[in-house]
Amino acid sequence: MEFDVEKTTQSNLSNVVTDYTLDTYLPDTAGSGEETTYINSEWHTQIGVFKNSPHFHRAITALSTWTAGKGYTTDNATQAILENITGWGNETFDEILMNLQNQKKITGDAFAEIIRSEKGTLINLKVLGGDTIKTHVNSKGIITKYTQVSRIGKKGTERTFTTNQILHLTNDRLADEIHGVSTAELVSWVVTAIREAETDWKRISHRSTIRVLYIDADDNDKLTRVKTQYAEGIKNGEILIIPAKKGDAEFQDLVLPPVDAFLKWMNYLEGQFYQIVGVPRVIATAEGFTESSSKMAVFTFDPTYTKEQVLMEGDLWNQLAIKIKFNRPATLSNELATDEAKDGAAIQSNDTQAGVGA
Repeated sequence: MEFDVEKTTQSNLSNVVTDYTLDTYLPDTAGSGEETTYINSEWHTQIGVFKNSPHFHRAITALSTWTAGKGYTTDNATQAILENITGWGNETFDEILMNLQNQKKITGDAFAEIIRSEKGTLINLKVLGGDTIKTHVNSKGIITKYTQVSRIGKKGTERTFTTNQILHLTNDRLADEIHGVSTAELVSWVVTAIREAETDWKRISHRSTIRVLYIDADDNDKLTRVKTQYAEGIKNGEILIIPAKKGDAEFQDLVLPPVDAFLKWMNYLEGQFYQIVGVPRVIATAEGFTESSSKMAVFTFDPTYTKEQVLMEGDLWNQLAIKIKFNRPATLSNELATDEAKDGAAIQSNDTQAGVGA
């Protein structure tokens, strides 16, 4: 090799190592024709994320519990109406609202059929699956009607509803889109990563209970028989007895890889997950946290569930003419202020004492 700095070359990785770029997004808006329709074709996938991820399931249900789980206040006439709403037959009004809240956050939109008496009095609300509801909007982006279509693999008669016959909740609608934003889509990558990590660790943990068998033998037929017997022994949980001299056959335990890297990866993923969902981990899991961190998590969660309550109160009034006020969980503002004052006093006392001693 000739050592000559003038013959220095460089690699070309521009087409090999590509830079990550964020994808652009074209909103689903009303078209130029008289009517544009939308039905959530990803509804089953989004519900699948909720059904198959314990983290997502718990976070979403925790949010709906904080939103509508503490009941509401209203006037006596409205209370009498709401207490007689039974949904599909045995639901309460609170259960219906939490069901709608869950579906709204998971899939972006939630629908319920509004059933009224001949006089126009509200007598029932029946939750509908978002996979069967087609939203119709005109060229100006205004909803004109809804159509209930058959589920995949099933046949049935389509039903058409006016806008006064459907309660429609929408999650984080952006610009002039004709649907809400699915939280399941936002967290699907991290949910998949968590499940992959858990599955991988479960598999290697289970496999580590199997011991490697070393045998000093050259006879292929004998080795094949031992392999078969050993596999059967592992399968049935039996002890393998080998008539051999010590050293001719021995076992070696499989060792798990260091758990620290796995725990750090899981902690990172779960941290990302709860940030995306907007529900603090302590709210969803109630696992071991310090008192101060738990109080702060609850305090910062206050605007999140309060926003959901305010939005649902507005939807019920605008679409059902039902005026209710959700009960707010107890706030920690005063308690945190008291704790902060105590901490400040303690710090001031220590600093003063240190100054005297110096």
